[in-house]
Amino acid sequence: MKKRNLVESLNFAIEGIIYVLRTQRNLRIHFAAALMVLGVSLFLDLSRVEMMVLILTIAMVIVAELINTAIETAVDTYLVFEHPLAKIAKDVAAGAVLVASLSAVVIGYFLFFNRLNPLASMVIQRVAQSSPYLTVAVFLIVVILIISVKAVTGRGTPLSGGFPSGHSALAFSAFTLITLVSQSYIIASLGLLMALLVAQSRLESDIHSLFEVASGGILGILITLLIFQIVKLYV
Repeated sequence: MKKRNLVESLNFAIEGIIYVLRTQRNLRIHFAAALMVLGVSLFLDLSRVEMMVLILTIAMVIVAELINTAIETAVDTYLVFEHPLAKIAKDVAAGAVLVASLSAVVIGYFLFFNRLNPLASMVIQRVAQSSPYLTVAVFLIVVILIISVKAVTGRGTPLSGGFPSGHSALAFSAFTLITLVSQSYIIASLGLLMALLVAQSRLESDIHSLFEVASGGILGILITLLIFQIVKLYV
């Protein structure tokens, strides 16, 4: 076997990462989440130690996903039929990704909660006193805008597929409304979980791409906050 030099080894390693990014949706989700978290961290004045913890946490999740894909590929290569031990190997590898992801969520909570909590409280207090009828109006406006965007882009149908994901937009709009109206972090967390489950279902069913789901979620949140802010200014 030909001995690889440093440049060749580096190229093969990068090719491996690119392959997993192209073929594994979960890694694309992890990459998107990592970019979002790193972007937010730029505005939160994290200490050197906190930044190191954040980077190590992101790396831990990505490495776990890479190893999971390597194990699944190796098992599928050498087995032409289902085997209980193969299932165990795949399940254990997936469990490692789950543990890493849950750990990342907990670490992210400790790093970001104290910094984001004052900002979130300020936004909630500013817009939560609006008329309850505004909630229904906002939801209807989001529906109309999403359908309009789908009509302009000409992709998918009003209820399935296309850009952006209407289900994600409505789910995250509902999450935003629940957060603003309830002013309860527990209820808001449940609303966020609901929105994430809706977005995940659109990805798992191959109805939408990650970009379409993320775009829908961001639009739903921004439209809802914008309408509340406008109403607060003029009412």
